[in-house]
Amino acid sequence: MTKLIAVDNLSIAYAGPAGWTNVVEGVSFDIARGEAFGLVGESGSGKSTVAYRLLGYQTPGSRVQTGRVLFDGTDLLQLDAPSLAALRGRRIAFVPQNPTTALSPGMRIGSQIREMISAHRALADDVAMDDRLRELFGLVGLPDVGRRYPHELSGGQQQRVTIAMAVACNPDLLVLDEPTTGLDVTTQRQIVGLLSALRRRIGMAMLYVTHDLALLAQIADRVGVMYAGRLVETAGCETLLSRPLHPYSRGLIASIPTIRHATLGATGLKGVLSRDQMPDGCKFQPRCDAAVEACRSAPQSLRNVDAGHAVACMRWNELAPPAPPPRLGKVPDGAGSATGNLLSLQDLTLSYARPGWLKTLFGGEEKITAREIEIELNAGEIVALVGESGSGKSTIARAISGRLAPLSGSICLSGEQLEPGLSRRSREQLRQIQYIFQNPDASLNPRRRVRAILERPLDHFGIDFDAAALENALESVGLHANYLERFPEQLSGGERQRVAIARALLVKPQLLICDEILSALDVSVQAKIVELLASLKAQHAVAMLFISHDLAVVRQLADRVAVLYLGELMQVSRTDALFSSPWHPYTEMLLRAAPDLRRDDYRPMPPAMPQSVAVQGKGCALAGRCPRQVDDRCAQSRPPVQRMADGFIRCHIPSAQLMAAAG
Repeated sequence: MTKLIAVDNLSIAYAGPAGWTNVVEGVSFDIARGEAFGLVGESGSGKSTVAYRLLGYQTPGSRVQTGRVLFDGTDLLQLDAPSLAALRGRRIAFVPQNPTTALSPGMRIGSQIREMISAHRALADDVAMDDRLRELFGLVGLPDVGRRYPHELSGGQQQRVTIAMAVACNPDLLVLDEPTTGLDVTTQRQIVGLLSALRRRIGMAMLYVTHDLALLAQIADRVGVMYAGRLVETAGCETLLSRPLHPYSRGLIASIPTIRHATLGATGLKGVLSRDQMPDGCKFQPRCDAAVEACRSAPQSLRNVDAGHAVACMRWNELAPPAPPPRLGKVPDGAGSATGNLLSLQDLTLSYARPGWLKTLFGGEEKITAREIEIELNAGEIVALVGESGSGKSTIARAISGRLAPLSGSICLSGEQLEPGLSRRSREQLRQIQYIFQNPDASLNPRRRVRAILERPLDHFGIDFDAAALENALESVGLHANYLERFPEQLSGGERQRVAIARALLVKPQLLICDEILSALDVSVQAKIVELLASLKAQHAVAMLFISHDLAVVRQLADRVAVLYLGELMQVSRTDALFSSPWHPYTEMLLRAAPDLRRDDYRPMPPAMPQSVAVQGKGCALAGRCPRQVDDRCAQSRPPVQRMADGFIRCHIPSAQLMAAAG
């Protein structure tokens, strides 16, 4: 295949207090026309820095030390600003990680895409532009959303809009920087399926930057593994995932749980990427179990070991073959086992509208976000709440924590009914429920040192403490006392999340609400946080409501799982039973969408209905989307709750029939 873009010996440095520091060193790879190349590695490995150079972007305080980026024979690093502007969007396009910040909140979707097309293509008239917009929306599986604003779309829909904008001019190369981070599993597969279809239809090449190797397996032809600014291995995607040769590649792959192999503690990697401790030789040496003394001083560069397979390791052929995937396991029973009812939600119905407001204004029923939720959580138990984006998971968490007053129903903690709002709850009740947010960047005060961040809740609740208590709290989450004097910006993403967990644990809560706390972390850090949560459960009998879209982590960590769809609980079951026999059709759809480390023939399910009949109190929430829909009952009447030995399902199909279908 003909090379479209070639990165040749690229080295990039950033300015710092001690002068210029190399963050990318000697990176070389190429991408052929129509090929998908994946770039993977932990946070801080230099993936995004390389990706942005393929668009000719240069951040302030950085410079290219050596190298070229040749696009169709032209060095992008030598082009002036007007020449780069002419290429971007027309021949090289970009899909960002966060569509919320990429789309202008004050412009309608159609206007934003029109503006981009007009900058690069001349269409005959407004009719031709309207036709092109409708074509683009259809291409990415959206209705005509041109008149809507970004905030009126879900995260998955916003990401589809950014893809539509990126491919509007049929580019030759599409650069994607973590385009599915934070999206639920079905939306992730829809996006990947969409990109594969666009690649076949338009013939564009792709650079796909991600830390999700299981998802990358579904789209990439070849993969490059980066560590500390260097490429340490390149190979075909299937070859790399089945036969990794570099110790770092092996550890990275071993850190990935799947719903078939979700084993606690199989992290495969020790330590963290720390650039201030890099030796002159192999950068991975401080974390490598296979390292010898020569690794510290002898720099390693990529060498071909097989057709299309290169590795930067002097000992690659001396290492034992990679171990097979570990046997399925989960949190061991022990001190943290359930010991009595702690939290009880009964007939909980939630809405963000004021009672009577929507009904008065529109003459209809309130727009319900979650309806008749029943969940019980025992002391020392981990219950996972799973479902697609918009299903109401975080809404339920907000109600439990007192940030959203229910329309009806009750929330009881240790047998005592909680007041609906924070202001009416006692200080003791507030202490017993602690919330850990998805994004530690937003939940930690950037102007306060870690010491002050940890002291604040202790002062608020009037708890006596000393320096040893703060140090012990950090040690319990795997950090040392030196972190007390650091600011959040001096910590990695995983370290910031550990500080957030330590802050929540300091006041000795009975319940932790963990709201997507792993979604923005790379796989090796995720593995360490999961291990930490499991140890907290075992040592302190802390109960957790664990909200996640990562079903592999859920299988690894949770005792029970509650499956939520458009505000309705579809199934509640013991974890092992749910994953081995997903009786409810929606549960089965979710598990089918979870990617493995091998490419599969998964066909994305249709997206959720914009307005569920169940939201209006009629029919099943899954009606119109369910692969087993039987007759008009599904759309006309709410399905009954069928109690099981370890939970319940909500479905018109009798449980015996569902059990038989599950095998």
